[in-house]
Amino acid sequence: MFKLLTLLFASAKFAKLAATGGTMLLSVFVYALLYGWPYAVGFVLMIFVHELGHYIAARRRGLDVGLPMFIPFVGAWVQLKDRPHDAETEAYVGLGGPLLGTVAAVAVYYLGLDRNSELLVAIAYSGFFLNLFNLIPVPPFDGGRITSVLGPKIWFLGVPVLLAVFLYRPSPLLLIVAILAAPQLLAAWRHDPSAPESLAYYEVGNAARWRYGMWYLGLAGFLALMAYDAHTILLGAGH
Repeated sequence: MFKLLTLLFASAKFAKLAATGGTMLLSVFVYALLYGWPYAVGFVLMIFVHELGHYIAARRRGLDVGLPMFIPFVGAWVQLKDRPHDAETEAYVGLGGPLLGTVAAVAVYYLGLDRNSELLVAIAYSGFFLNLFNLIPVPPFDGGRITSVLGPKIWFLGVPVLLAVFLYRPSPLLLIVAILAAPQLLAAWRHDPSAPESLAYYEVGNAARWRYGMWYLGLAGFLALMAYDAHTILLGAGH
């Protein structure tokens, strides 16, 4: 019986790894049809590192979390099987993705400069833009999770940003995000900060609010500058 349970457990873990690997390969294949294999592999790896940041952060906080799953043109996600205990934990997990993703993009960017590789700079640019885009302060974006330490009504500041992005570059994905965000924005509008459940979840010290606020603004500003630099280089190269 023990051997059977061990085999079933190993099979379940293998199935999860196979699902992650399979969806990654599917995404690479789809993107390769449009952009070629080298860029597709680099882009999907940028997404993977971003999601790995969430995975590591969630595990560090003792949360049960699944491996990343990929959908072409949508991105990827890790399934949090445990809800964060409070807004600070949610912000910590939310920050993990763009933080590790930024580290990876910076490494690829400077490697691209060192080797005079337009491909690596282009991959780095995709990483900068991906992580910056995810910092829009509206759920289900990471920015919405990070800024939850400031209170849910801060999410309404992200609505005009999301609208501006949609007007600049219309996308069905942004419509899906808007649909997913609508119930949470409605809940934020009705949010009663004095309710017991709100006090329990959103009770965060001022030091933590300042810390996450500075991380958020600093990371967003840094990503914007790096994305601009990478884009300028690619424009100069004729891309």
